[in-house]
Amino acid sequence: MSENKEPHVAKFVYDFTEGNKDLKDLLGGKGANLAEMTNLGLPVPPGFTITTEACKVYLESGEEPAALRDEVSAHLDALEQRMGKKLGQADDPLLVSVRSGAKFSMPGMMDTVLNIGLSDKSVQGLAQQAGDDRFAWDSYRRLIQMFGKTVLGVEGDLFEEALDKAKQAKKVTVDTDLEAADLKKLVTAFKKIVKKEAGRDFPQDPREQMDLAIHAVFDSWNTDRAKLYRRQERIPGDLGTAVNVCSMVFGNLGPDSGTGVAFTRDPASGHQGVYGDYLQNAQGEDVVAGIRNTVPLAELEQIDKKSYDQLMQIMETLENHYKDLCDIEFTIERGQLWMLQTRVGKRTAGAAFRIATQLVDQGLIDEAEALQRVTGAQLAQLMFPRFDENTKVAQVGRGIAASPGAAVGKAVFDSYTAVKWSRSGEKVILVRRETNPDDLDGMIAAEGILTSRGGKTSHAAVVARGMGKTCVCGAEELEVDTKRRRMTVPGGHVVEEGDLISIDGSSGKVYLGEVPVVPSPVVEYFEGRMHAGANDADELVEAVHRIMAFADRKRRLRVRANADNAEDALRARRFGAQGIGLCRTEHMFLGDRRELVERLILADTEAEREESLKALLPLQKQDFVELFSAMDGLPVTVRLLDPPLHEFLPDITELSVRVALAESRQEPHENELRLLQAVHRLHEQNPMLGLRGVRLGLVIPGLFTMQVRAIAEAAAERKNAKGDPRAEIMIPLVGTVQELEIVREEADQVVAEVEAATGVELKLSIGTMIELPRAALTAGQIAEAAEFFSFGTNDLTQTVWGFSRDDVEASFFTAYLEKGIFGVSPFETIDKDGVGSLVKLAAEAGRRTRPDLKLGVCGEHGGDPESVHFFHEVGLDYVSCSPFRIPVARLEAGRAAITANGSDHR
Repeated sequence: MSENKEPHVAKFVYDFTEGNKDLKDLLGGKGANLAEMTNLGLPVPPGFTITTEACKVYLESGEEPAALRDEVSAHLDALEQRMGKKLGQADDPLLVSVRSGAKFSMPGMMDTVLNIGLSDKSVQGLAQQAGDDRFAWDSYRRLIQMFGKTVLGVEGDLFEEALDKAKQAKKVTVDTDLEAADLKKLVTAFKKIVKKEAGRDFPQDPREQMDLAIHAVFDSWNTDRAKLYRRQERIPGDLGTAVNVCSMVFGNLGPDSGTGVAFTRDPASGHQGVYGDYLQNAQGEDVVAGIRNTVPLAELEQIDKKSYDQLMQIMETLENHYKDLCDIEFTIERGQLWMLQTRVGKRTAGAAFRIATQLVDQGLIDEAEALQRVTGAQLAQLMFPRFDENTKVAQVGRGIAASPGAAVGKAVFDSYTAVKWSRSGEKVILVRRETNPDDLDGMIAAEGILTSRGGKTSHAAVVARGMGKTCVCGAEELEVDTKRRRMTVPGGHVVEEGDLISIDGSSGKVYLGEVPVVPSPVVEYFEGRMHAGANDADELVEAVHRIMAFADRKRRLRVRANADNAEDALRARRFGAQGIGLCRTEHMFLGDRRELVERLILADTEAEREESLKALLPLQKQDFVELFSAMDGLPVTVRLLDPPLHEFLPDITELSVRVALAESRQEPHENELRLLQAVHRLHEQNPMLGLRGVRLGLVIPGLFTMQVRAIAEAAAERKNAKGDPRAEIMIPLVGTVQELEIVREEADQVVAEVEAATGVELKLSIGTMIELPRAALTAGQIAEAAEFFSFGTNDLTQTVWGFSRDDVEASFFTAYLEKGIFGVSPFETIDKDGVGSLVKLAAEAGRRTRPDLKLGVCGEHGGDPESVHFFHEVGLDYVSCSPFRIPVARLEAGRAAITANGSDHR
């Protein structure tokens, strides 16, 4: 690559002594935190980090930066001098690990190679230096296996099959029972696999090993699994990964050595205590891969008290320093503790709320920081139903509660099937002995994950927690046979693929069949049926209550509900709604009233039309009396009728068949024929862009005035009953100010008539829905006739993109998401560049015309966490969403206010 295209950075390589935790953009999360621990004086093996900038150059050009090799050589020389030995030397070799480390944690998604520097010669020196032949040959076979798979692209199962054969020949079940001679033979077998599959010998030059491993880590940024994970977690694809080269320390040197993962608090519950996994005589990948079952971290106290005590002290130091839950990887080499990594740990939704409030009580963070430590997505998880503890469904196993939730689905035993069945509408549970990064797409598709191996720090557990996916790990009594696609449970019962199972990520219990669910305690709290107390659920409710109270004090955005009846309105009010932002009146005309609307639309004469309107008026009035009563004292925005016309007309195909049958039987069919002719006259190829909204109100005289009269009379009745109705009338699908002016003039006249007839002064505001691009572009004109705008972002997204929501999500959205065209569906999160730009433009133009113009949003984006932040930024007054999303919107509105004030602690 030409020099002028390389970034202007001082250097591409940093020693661990040079960085700090604030350099994550440059050093990645792992490198920045290794540097931070080094600065704190903690026992970190010496090493250096190759920056994300070097990765970006490599990925853009296909070649490493010109200066990188010399910088790596200089840092390797310094490392060799510090360690007193050279990389891969024959007598006492320096060995290093090469590990990825992006800015944001992507557990298991990118590559790592351990024991670099081992060769046919240096393995002898390592054995002599360690006094342990078995350890040396075990380390060498691990290098060839990891290097072959990661760097040379050899199928990993080939190595696993050779390892299984070696164990079978020795008649043992775990690799630790293989002796040095067995492992030496295995090394020979592994090298043959590399030669056959990669077309080259395993490299004996240690520097070649290191350079190829560095390039492999760079390349792993763009593997399918890494890209899929980034899309799932909304991590930008242009960040690149750093590479950490660290001197090796060994946990596989015997019973006084081992490796583990620890958490300063339980990542599943948030409770303080000793949490983690430890594995004697093992290297770090053995723990996170879940291939051997670990012991609880607390048992380390009996195994090696000195290291345990030191680890506890370091964990306290790190939590106080980072002021958060820390996830720690460590190795003990013959009684010497080494810290290999720390990061702010992934946690479940419940743990996030508990930990945030605990840290406030400990004085480590303030309430603003606590609010930024939780998200609306986590709150939504806490509102999902949970299993009924009094279930009669048979429990068949119990594992480790790795990530909470109540998941029910058909058992599937590989990722391909999970994805295939999920796309067909099936709910599935992915069942594996253990998961690995290649299972990511299946984990995303599944309702939950069940493994028979691994613990809270296994790949399945860590990834599931990050995604908010239900997970039970280490259910040892379950015998999983992925080849025969079945699972045997205690008692001999066999669960075949497709059988229904239920897993409880909060208790670790596994059930045959479907377990009934009950409401979440958090939902019961919002409903006013549960209060904080002494048990675990009450403790969670208390944490949610405290954070929600702070969010409500801080937020500027008000939160309203989309509700069409009194029942939904009352529920929304209990959930904290500050009014109704969208009452869809067309929902009131379905069912028994549909025939009346059908008669109105198809009326041939004014008399027929008046008759239909007269029948509808009292029904509409009663709807609004009930709604205004439920939301007394709070604003209620009523959208006038806005259905696609076909929703209120007979199906043209069914009607045609009826007429044809009647004709063939020579039966009377004059009414059906007249109706068919009318339906043909009004039939539209694209009803979503046809006669609906304000157009329907202008074409069918009296329709909108009937609704306005019903609203006004209901408001007057409530006022006479000492109520406080606050009605707002919204005209839908306006594209030009003239449409709004005509309807407004008629509405004002009706309101005046009702005021005169009842003697009640009504202060009804009239506004419009901005859901067409032209309305957004001419918002300054429209504001002359509107007292408020409500952005209908569902329709605005359809009309801006040219998408039919009912069709495209099922037809090509999956492909667009997989190809990265969308990071997320534009119907789920606001498209800031397109739709969002129109919202911002219309809001600014509207307020230039009418400074006191009230601005809100009533599309489903109003309850989406990321979108709420955008609506705060562009100055809207409120968001409106479905009742169950109200708490999420309240929380995110509080977080948005803090972020906007420059207190973004994320």
